[in-house]
Amino acid sequence: MPKVTVHRKAHFNAAHRLFRKEWSDEKNYAVFGKCSNPNYHGHNYNLTVSLTGEINKETGFVYDLGILRDLIKTEIEDAFDHKNLNIEVTEFKELNPTAENISIVIYDKLRQHLPIDLDLKITLYETARNFVSYSGE
Repeated sequence: MPKVTVHRKAHFNAAHRLFRKEWSDEKNYAVFGKCSNPNYHGHNYNLTVSLTGEINKETGFVYDLGILRDLIKTEIEDAFDHKNLNIEVTEFKELNPTAENISIVIYDKLRQHLPIDLDLKITLYETARNFVSYSGE
């Protein structure tokens, strides 16, 4: 049976600061640059959630994109949108909210709600030119 990939786009706006608590401001700036600003900074994140699997013979779907839309809204958009990730999102209390780490957190939050036979890939755009992908590996 052929496999098909379906995609759902979403977005959220969030602030964050890249830094390590145990480092001085100077060292944080040397490693993270202006992203270590103690007053935080924000991004308009664009997210693509991709599911790969066999087409269901009864529905013709790989997965119902309406259900995926609702899942992304409740698990990701409601949790991250217009939030300071470092302060307001539990997963980042001790985890540096880099695009890489955000993509893994998103993957983990969604993976638990999706059928195991579907492959999940997260693509997160922090800017139009900077983006990461994560597939659980």
